[in-house]
Amino acid sequence: MAYIRKFKTTSGATGIQVCYKEGNKVVKTVHVGSANSEIGLEKLMREAQGIIDGDKKPLFNLDKYNRKITEV
Repeated sequence: MAYIRKFKTTSGATGIQVCYKEGNKVVKTVHVGSANSEIGLEKLMREAQGIIDGDKKPLFNLDKYNRKITEV
């Protein structure tokens, strides 16, 4: 099972990791990055979800409902 972990770094940013569990034990952790803004955090969350999804084909196409993120 994989899940996304959000945590505060010592610098005050929010870090994003993808953690893999087997039973009750974390067996692998992939650091995606850290962000200081909501836009950066949303991008990292999308990237982390992409890591979890891998090559899976989505059941529904929700692109028209997703908010567009623009570069700042």
